[in-house]
Amino acid sequence: MTSDPLASPQPLDGAQLAILNNRFEGVARKMANTLLRAGRSGVLNRARDFSACIVTADNLLLAAAESLPIHVLSGPDLMAASMRQFHPDLKRGDAFLHNSPYHGCSHPADHTILVPVMDDDGVHRFTVVAKAHQADIGNSIPTTYHGTASDVYEEGALIFPAVKVQQDYQTIDDIVRMCQMRIRVPEQWKGDFLAMLGAARIGEREILDLAAEIGWDQLDAFRERWFDYSEKSMIDAIAKLPSGCVSATSTHDPVPGTPAEGIVIKADVTVDAEGGRIVVDLLDNIDSLPCGLNLSEACARTSALIGVFNSIDHMVPKNAGAFRRVDVRLREGSVCGIPVHPASCSAATTNLADRVCAATQSALAQIADGVGMAEVGAGLSPASGVISGRDPRTGKKFINQLFLGATGGGATAHNDAWMTYLHAGNGGLCFIDSVELDELCQPILVESRRLLRDTEGPGRQRGAPSLEVAFGPVGCDVDVAFVSDGTINGPTGVRGGGTGGRSRQYLRKVDGTLVETDQVSVQRVKDGEVIISITCGGGGYGDPRDRDPAKVRHDVAEGWISPERAAEIYGMSA
Repeated sequence: MTSDPLASPQPLDGAQLAILNNRFEGVARKMANTLLRAGRSGVLNRARDFSACIVTADNLLLAAAESLPIHVLSGPDLMAASMRQFHPDLKRGDAFLHNSPYHGCSHPADHTILVPVMDDDGVHRFTVVAKAHQADIGNSIPTTYHGTASDVYEEGALIFPAVKVQQDYQTIDDIVRMCQMRIRVPEQWKGDFLAMLGAARIGEREILDLAAEIGWDQLDAFRERWFDYSEKSMIDAIAKLPSGCVSATSTHDPVPGTPAEGIVIKADVTVDAEGGRIVVDLLDNIDSLPCGLNLSEACARTSALIGVFNSIDHMVPKNAGAFRRVDVRLREGSVCGIPVHPASCSAATTNLADRVCAATQSALAQIADGVGMAEVGAGLSPASGVISGRDPRTGKKFINQLFLGATGGGATAHNDAWMTYLHAGNGGLCFIDSVELDELCQPILVESRRLLRDTEGPGRQRGAPSLEVAFGPVGCDVDVAFVSDGTINGPTGVRGGGTGGRSRQYLRKVDGTLVETDQVSVQRVKDGEVIISITCGGGGYGDPRDRDPAKVRHDVAEGWISPERAAEIYGMSA
């Protein structure tokens, strides 16, 4: 019988390293598939706003497969550390519910189940993490994003800092009852909760099976070798960049609780190509604000990492080994740093996180042509709003976040924008809702969903055009909650590239009158009215007059730009 080359501890070659990496990523994919198939809310089973990953026993991100960047690059490590701090005597069969932005979670809406993977001797080997955005978390208003909350008390979310919800594989019903009493759609929440538990238990089982197959020592050897390989890949990627110190800013629109000029995010980025290190310094930013836009530590670190990874060789693995080469500098009490309770971090995964990412990758674009990325369009327009009300077809209350569409992709030095990027933290990994399913599941009619001509960020490489979505209730009134950005400060281009389309949001009255709404609102939409959401496009990269004429002609033929714009902006007759 031929022996298994992975069956005994030994130095791992490249093929063995790849096999074990795929095995761990396969575990994360099985967890994610469970969330998609078993989730009760549309946020999970239609939009795929969830993530699954594996963290080592010493709190280092190992594998995350196709998870949302804002969920996993930093956060699982911090949450796993807080789990161990609060529960030093971990046992097989434990599970913990975590959503505290003060203890490592991204924001309160991202309920997370952490399960420690224990070997037969009771030694903690890994932590599996199943994170799922929730449609309702008990906020004081019917939305998971409370952008104008002055603090966590006004926000109103139930906060769980690594609270034990299972012991000996049995659910602690006290916690479930707390959530069911506070959350507007308890059956929906409990379905998502059970999906998270199931996903985490599948991850635990798969890792135990893998260890039984090849041994814990071999898994330990893989972990060290994989992190070293990933670090070397990051060093090689940084070595391709010119060294330098650059700065850039990105400005969030003013909303209640912010300065009149908006929130200016500054990133100072240093590239040391010879030393193989990048520093993203976010220290020089304002203090936390009395609104829900403050970043959690997880989102501040992650959004800077996203900006870095958007700007370098995409083949670098995204794990703790690569992270050794990026130093993200934060300060306590900053709007994009380490929050201090009771600052609200309700919208931490989106608005300012996107701005930190934009400032980081825009700064790197100054290093050299071929590096960095234009700004990605800001998000959380009404097309991505949280919709709630009472369904006249069933008489039951409903609440769910819509993902009816957003473009937002920024151009890179080598490619036109990813059209359905959505926003920087999402990374294009959420699904866009089916119009038909949204109309079946909520009492709404989607009138239109279309790209808008001449709204792309012009450049040698083109940013995404804006998207317009129009929808309204059928037979009832609904509330649509949103925290829109980019109406004033659209997604800017880099290295001569232009700005992409700005966001707009309107309410069309029954008589056809069009009224512009506030950017941050819980908008009551009455039966017969329609809300119109225009999402941001994305910035362009490089001088638009250097764009390949064949690409300009293609854009004109597709209706994305007009012949007049082709002549005026791109300098050619289509």
